[in-house]
Amino acid sequence: MTSREEILAKIKTNQPGTKPLPADLTTVPGGMESITQFKTVLSAIGGAIVEVSNFEEIAQYIQQEFKNKKRLISTLPELASVTESGWENKDPHSYEDVDLAIIKAHFGVAENAALWVTEDLMQQRVVPFICQQLAVVVNKADIVATMHDAYSKIGDAEYGFGSFIAGPSKTADIEQSLVLGAHGPKSMTVFLLG
Repeated sequence: MTSREEILAKIKTNQPGTKPLPADLTTVPGGMESITQFKTVLSAIGGAIVEVSNFEEIAQYIQQEFKNKKRLISTLPELASVTESGWENKDPHSYEDVDLAIIKAHFGVAENAALWVTEDLMQQRVVPFICQQLAVVVNKADIVATMHDAYSKIGDAEYGFGSFIAGPSKTADIEQSLVLGAHGPKSMTVFLLG
């Protein structure tokens, strides 16, 4: 018997007994505490929160805050009056000059202010990562407390591409100074709807 075989035989004979898996982790359902935490964390990581009641308020905010921007696109038909039409399904390089992209998220996560977005909500995978400014619409009722809750929501879902997005792009690699917008959107606005 080789030394390798000896080691493997000893391991095989000294296996610990089986134990049942621990109970599934459950957390407190989202609520006002989760929304407050989501807003606090998003602000801390460089994002901005705008609470709105409807899409008309979002359109007014966009017209006011982004009036000097040339190229505004949205995947939401409710915002067609303030954004470019016919931009969808083009060559990804054609989006390099997008000033503001507005998309919807399936849900948000309070503990880290991440928003879950899949390809069907983006129209084009590159859009939320190549634009200068990113705005995301999420319903207050769709804020979950933790990433455990988030993964339980998406665990069995079918999608081609999905991403958690939390705040504007950022890096602190250079001289340990935080730089926002280093390799993606310079800012992120979350419209909290509801």
